[in-house]
Amino acid sequence: QVQLVASGGGLVQPGGSLRLSCAASGDIVSIDAMEWYRQAPGKQRELVASINNGGNANYADSVKGRATISRDNAKNTVYLQMNSLKPEDAAVYSCNARRVKTGTHLYLEVWGRGTLVTVSS
Repeated sequence: QVQLVASGGGLVQPGGSLRLSCAASGDIVSIDAMEWYRQAPGKQRELVASINNGGNANYADSVKGRATISRDNAKNTVYLQMNSLKPEDAAVYSCNARRVKTGTHLYLEVWGRGTLVTVSS
């Protein structure tokens, strides 16, 4: 079984920075793409950033220039560096891994529990 565990959320002041991590565990052979989503209360879930196994990244317009997604394939971990945080960045951030191959299975997607980011002075 594959599990994703996100961490790094917390309270940060506007203008501050935060680095989120999401580690996948299990008998993992490869992961095609890893993604960060966020959902604020009363709002739809939003794809924040994604990165494929070649390192190509995409970002939502709302975070372009302020966010950097990266991954360590050896550790099956994806990171999201967020800078110049705004109150509207506050949300529960969740990670998703797409097409996760293990020794015996192919999981089309695996979701991790979210980590809460609060942006407030």
